[in-house]
Amino acid sequence: MVANTIDEVIEILGNIIENSKKDESTLGYFASLYQKVTISVKNKLHTNYFDDDARMEKLDVMFANRYLLAYSNYKQGKPNTKSWDSAFKASKQNSLIVLQHLLLGMNAHINLDLGIAAAEVSDVSSIDTLHSDFNKINAVLADLVEEVQEDLSKIWPTLVKILKFANKVDDFFINFSMSIARDGAWKFANELVTQKEIKSREQYIAIRDDKIAALSKSITVHKIVVRIIFFIVRIGERGKPSDKIKALEKVIKRE
Repeated sequence: MVANTIDEVIEILGNIIENSKKDESTLGYFASLYQKVTISVKNKLHTNYFDDDARMEKLDVMFANRYLLAYSNYKQGKPNTKSWDSAFKASKQNSLIVLQHLLLGMNAHINLDLGIAAAEVSDVSSIDTLHSDFNKINAVLADLVEEVQEDLSKIWPTLVKILKFANKVDDFFINFSMSIARDGAWKFANELVTQKEIKSREQYIAIRDDKIAALSKSITVHKIVVRIIFFIVRIGERGKPSDKIKALEKVIKRE
């Protein structure tokens, strides 16, 4: 499952979404939102938004293929990065709310995969010229984070009301500040691109993967008060995974 163009990425994501509906899989949540951000990047190509459209499409496809490969590996029972392994294993946890499933995917993809893709599309002499477009694609991703909160509050109003009442919104999202993720991914990309040997690159990726996999625990493991809050939210998220995927799609495609 490898994409060669941004259109192929969008098509494959659509297949994952449809298969997730049929299988009643929570994996369709992240795929639905990721398809939206990919379409947003495509729509910004050839509009003078990016400095280098060809490089940006290449980066977007490389970035997406990290997720598509991880998804394919999971479905075939093959090894994955620890970060994606955490996200996919959590897809079986019925106690998690939709937002937690989305953040697990975003954690693995943004905090790990983005830096790897940036290093793959660059070299030591050219990575600095990527910085501007790297920040721009992160601006698209930052909009996604904001829209995730807004969209979910429209689908399940109880979510934001309860979290705000409990004063947990900022605490819950603080580890997923896009400025922190952006800077961390860029630093990681700059370190990774200097590693010429494959073994050195693999070691850097493994170290980073350990850190990001550990961060995923902050999404699924909480103190008793927060667990009670999420339990109440989970009760309000009625319906099968396919119903929730359709609800997400309906709001996402409102544009």
